Amino acid sequence: MTHPPNASAASAPGTTPERPGTGVPAQASPPGAAPSASASASPHASPDPRAPVGVPGGRGAWEEVRVVLRRAATTEPGRLQILGAVLALLVVAFGAVTAYEVSDRASSADDVVSRSQPLSADAAAIYRSLADADTAAASAFLSKERDPADLLKRYRDDISTASRLLVKAAASTDGSADSAREITTLNEQLPRYTGLIERARAANRQGLPLGGAYLRYANQQMTTQLLPAAERLYEAETARLAQDDEDARAWPFLSLAVGIVALAALVLAQRRSYARTNRVFNQGLLAATAASVVVLLWLAAAHTVARSGLNDARAHGQSSLQVLNTARISSLKARANENLTLVARGAVLTDDGKNDKYETDYTGSMRALTDSLAEAKELADDDAGRAPLTDATDRTAEWQTRHEAARDKDNAGDYEGARTGVVGPDDDSGPDTSTGMSFDQVDAALKKALDHEQREFTQAAEGGRGALTALPLGAAGLAVLGAVGAITGINRRLSEYR
Repeated sequence: MTHPPNASAASAPGTTPERPGTGVPAQASPPGAAPSASASASPHASPDPRAPVGVPGGRGAWEEVRVVLRRAATTEPGRLQILGAVLALLVVAFGAVTAYEVSDRASSADDVVSRSQPLSADAAAIYRSLADADTAAASAFLSKERDPADLLKRYRDDISTASRLLVKAAASTDGSADSAREITTLNEQLPRYTGLIERARAANRQGLPLGGAYLRYANQQMTTQLLPAAERLYEAETARLAQDDEDARAWPFLSLAVGIVALAALVLAQRRSYARTNRVFNQGLLAATAASVVVLLWLAAAHTVARSGLNDARAHGQSSLQVLNTARISSLKARANENLTLVARGAVLTDDGKNDKYETDYTGSMRALTDSLAEAKELADDDAGRAPLTDATDRTAEWQTRHEAARDKDNAGDYEGARTGVVGPDDDSGPDTSTGMSFDQVDAALKKALDHEQREFTQAAEGGRGALTALPLGAAGLAVLGAVGAITGINRRLSEYR
């Protein structure tokens, strides 16, 4: 009996096996042909040994660098190359950060000397010129001589000085919104003030009482518009001076930190070299260490000297200048109010209606002047600075005594005696014992003290700025030399493995 062949049985040699379940013979692959898709998808298929081994998916360039560094770190030459690169990078970073930070502080110190402080002084001069112009206008009005030449020249010089300094300040404020706003206000209000003064002078020449009203209105314009704007300008420029001074004195902590790290790394590298080679010195690493030490010590010493100079400039110059400017402004206010007391003759009262406004303002200004003089004497650090302040204090006391005598005459109805006691005699018939003479003496003493403190400030601030001048370039040059030394020292060690 004949049986059909078993489909699950192994095919005989030389025969073509059938496709399972179809009875159709399966085609055999020719020798050397590529395996079929079904064969390559088999889990038991062996990988092609010729296929390249790439970076696993998701690993970027940094991962490849890390792999290369890890492989390099397995050998001593590779470790030395990495160490050399790190040391050179640290030394260069130290020099670059030092050059940047010191350049920034040197720039701030230069601003203190050449921009901020001069602008602050110019703002104070603007205030003084405006206040003195108002004082000269009132004094000329009180004089019996119509338009006295000396007072008229003084008034015009003050207005010219204020106008010139306003133009200079507008060109030098670097777009400061606060300063620009105050300069705009001053430029708008100054022509209005001078116009009122010209009307007052015209009416006074004609002997019209309307001149006094115009003068009082001009003074109101000065005290409510011009002087407050000038004072705000002075405060804005003084604040910028304080900020520049603070920036210049700030310690370069980042530079010091990077320098310490670089120096520690160099010391550890030399210790490692000694431990492995038993050689005490590596000349290249020693040169790099020396360069880093020089930069670090130079940085610390130069900044200490700079801070000392700037601190001295601020303590004995800047602070004294601010107090002296306040004293001079107070004396000008007192003088203007003293003159207007006679011009108004009691027509303008305080808000409560009980006292003469100008006399009250005079008293407050004199109190501020006395306090400022006392503070300035405490800040003065030498006889050259204290001598004019002592003279100003004595003249201020004399001024107050003469003012009381003039007020007594005015209250007694002796207007001419009071006027002479305030503005002085109209001729050279006798010595001038007026309050105007005392004011001129106080103003001259304050100017002398201001000039002295200005020289003190400039000298100290320039000394602080000079300490930082060469450091940025020197730090950069020494950093390059240090990096070359570190690389040379490591290469010396690498040559031993070749």
